[in-house]
Amino acid sequence: MKRKAFSLHPFKRAGLALAIAGLAGCAASNPDSAIDELNQRLVAHGGQPVRYVRSPADEQARADIVRQRLSQPVDMAGAVELAMVNNRSVQSSLAELGVSQAELAQATRIENPAFSFARVTSGDAVEYERAFKIDILGVLFIPWRQEIASRQLERTKLQAAGDIARIALEARKAWINAVAAGQAARYLADVNEAAEASALLAKRMLEAGNFSRLAHAREQVYYADATAQLAHARQAAVEARERLIRLLGLSGQDAQRLTLPARLPDLPASPRDFADSVQQAASRRHDLQRAKFELDGLSRSLGLTRTTRFINALETSYLRNSDKEGHRARGYELELRIPLFDWGDAKVARAEAVYLSAVNKAAEIGIHAESELRGSYHGYRTHYDLAKHYRDQVVPLRKTIAEENLLRYNGMLIGVFELLADAREQVGSVNAYLEALRAFWEADANLAMAETAGSPPESGGTATAISSAPASAGH
Repeated sequence: MKRKAFSLHPFKRAGLALAIAGLAGCAASNPDSAIDELNQRLVAHGGQPVRYVRSPADEQARADIVRQRLSQPVDMAGAVELAMVNNRSVQSSLAELGVSQAELAQATRIENPAFSFARVTSGDAVEYERAFKIDILGVLFIPWRQEIASRQLERTKLQAAGDIARIALEARKAWINAVAAGQAARYLADVNEAAEASALLAKRMLEAGNFSRLAHAREQVYYADATAQLAHARQAAVEARERLIRLLGLSGQDAQRLTLPARLPDLPASPRDFADSVQQAASRRHDLQRAKFELDGLSRSLGLTRTTRFINALETSYLRNSDKEGHRARGYELELRIPLFDWGDAKVARAEAVYLSAVNKAAEIGIHAESELRGSYHGYRTHYDLAKHYRDQVVPLRKTIAEENLLRYNGMLIGVFELLADAREQVGSVNAYLEALRAFWEADANLAMAETAGSPPESGGTATAISSAPASAGH
């Protein structure tokens, strides 16, 4: 009797469809597109683009940028650019972005099929069994896995954008402190030189009998204090410069070649408005955007967990049996796991708890951002008003007093030491103005951080997304 063979056409079509799906699922694991989107976000938020260094050509391009920037004094924008291309933490964040891109590509892959072979003997009878198995449930849930992985990639972009923006602002603050410290050290060096001349003059007048020991001691102690202050200022300048060097990722000859401007920029003509800061924070703050994406992703994952609570494994097998007499049998097999012991309620409860935790942490982020913005703007306005007050009121008045005393000295109405005493008071006012100017620019950077990156979270960040791959739902 002639036996009719089982048709393979459905399996050929299924195999072809799976092959096409596998090819279509080969999402790019190269992170270039993700980095391009990250750069667009950074530039849109007022930052500078980054450069991912992965090859010798990339390394050479990076070295060329560093060399070009170091050929002249590095301004504030140049410091941020150097940090974006040369800071190793930035490169680490970009590598993490590459990890998420690869995970997205993996989420679109179909799980490899399984092939089994068996040989069974019973007396003289020998039977062979071959099976080809494919995880149907995994194929069906590829779109869901891809969507969740895509949202995870977006979350990683937001995380990277926040981390990179924070590094840029830290580099900006380090540049401000380094320039201010160098400016203060140079000014105190001039003060120390004048104090040395005053102390030498007092010593000669004491030796000539024209100066009291008390007055001489006052000049000497002022010179001694000025010397100590200069030493502290120079050490502070070294520390501030080294912190900047670390944030710029410089080492060796590059660190030695770094030069900075002689002074900080002047005050802006007018301060920023608080309403503008609120608007900037609402549209640019990375942790708020990340929290929104986190909640959305968790909500979708919760829905998928509810969908797969009962069906956690569905496999199809293609079977082909034969015996030693050459008889063959072909067919297919479907395997469905029955939820007798695990009804999935625990998975759903866990997903709901994780979602509620994320809701509360997102609310905490919003409260923190609002408070941080208010505090940062208050500091910004306070330091702006103080620096403006010193610039427009205190320093000009001190200058007027110094000019009037110089006229009195030229008219022999006061002596040289009275003139020097007044100059010392002017030194204090100038130092106060320099410190107020430094504090303003640092407050300006803090406000920019409150508008974009935000300070690092005081507690753990928003809850991570639920792992919702159907393949892991029931094992």
